[in-house]
Amino acid sequence: MDLSDYKLSLEIRIDWSDLDIYQHVNNVSYMRYLQSGRVNFWEATGIYESYNNSNKGTMLVSTHCDFKKSLYYPGKAIVKTKLGEMKNSSFSLNHIILNENDEICAEGEDVVVCYDFDENKTFRIPDELRTILKKF
Repeated sequence: MDLSDYKLSLEIRIDWSDLDIYQHVNNVSYMRYLQSGRVNFWEATGIYESYNNSNKGTMLVSTHCDFKKSLYYPGKAIVKTKLGEMKNSSFSLNHIILNENDEICAEGEDVVVCYDFDENKTFRIPDELRTILKKF
């Protein structure tokens, strides 16, 4: 896997509260790490700011995570994110979660739609946003 394809990276400190009874990071924490990667993407692409200005943004419609290797405390989870497939009103994000040794611990994918929260309906991805998304 070519990690250079992942343009965004976010380092998260593993907290004691992220652990389960087996003393490794709980599966729910992995989902929070993916959410942090998504939010990092929203901030980098301007989607978050656009939502604040227009009440139009993105809505998560699907997410999944394949667990590859355990994460432990103390340690770091490094979430790398890139644009996946882009359609008319939806696109996907691909994530990998690495440990501090750059070992892949999980792979995830999100599918989101562009959503107008005033009209309660999806809308086509605007051309200017498509151009920005393709950078990632």
